[in-house]
Amino acid sequence: MRAVGLTGGIASGKSTVSSMFKYSQIPVVDADVIARDVLKKGTGGYKKVVAVFGLDILQDDGQVDRLKLGRIVFSDASKRQLLNRLLAPYISSGILFEVLKLWIKGHKVIVLDIPLLFEAKMDKWTKPIVVVWVDPQTQLQRLIERDNSTEEDARNRINAQMSLDLKRNQADIVIDNTGSLEDLQERFREVLLQVKRPLTWTEFWLSRDGALTALLGVVIGVLVGKKLFGNL
Repeated sequence: MRAVGLTGGIASGKSTVSSMFKYSQIPVVDADVIARDVLKKGTGGYKKVVAVFGLDILQDDGQVDRLKLGRIVFSDASKRQLLNRLLAPYISSGILFEVLKLWIKGHKVIVLDIPLLFEAKMDKWTKPIVVVWVDPQTQLQRLIERDNSTEEDARNRINAQMSLDLKRNQADIVIDNTGSLEDLQERFREVLLQVKRPLTWTEFWLSRDGALTALLGVVIGVLVGKKLFGNL
């Protein structure tokens, strides 16, 4: 199985690229969706976060107010790191469970859409790594326009993340998204060809079909061995 790592930064266009992969019939494991699930009322992640950050982060229905929690952690690095430590085990387990389900179904290529791919050290489990990049000014302007936020708030949210330039330096494939949607679609088509290339032997043996082939080989070997030794 080929596990493609997809990451970027806020307002870089990563979610758009993720949707393009889905439209191209490549399954995507979305860490943001999993993160929302592990914060739902009654879950282990919910209980830990509420115990640390208090009841003030809750909405009237008892669910976590993600915007309020976001404002708290984006303005305080220590609280942001604390939140990541609290949720990391739940998010990692959720990602692995989704990957396992796709492996059982026999998918040969999947995409792991993980904003904190490098920060969570999950880059070592993915190859190739695709980074959606934009220049800092474009990122800032798009975030302000998208969320109707102040420049200060937008800068705080951008600065709370690993810079896109650092991510770009660690990428196998960089998608420059400073242009139009048409430019992005053209670049994506090029990337899709790379992602869908034939599996390497290592990737094949890590897939379900590879594992079944190996198992079949072992069974045949055992049976042949028994027959040979039985005739001695």
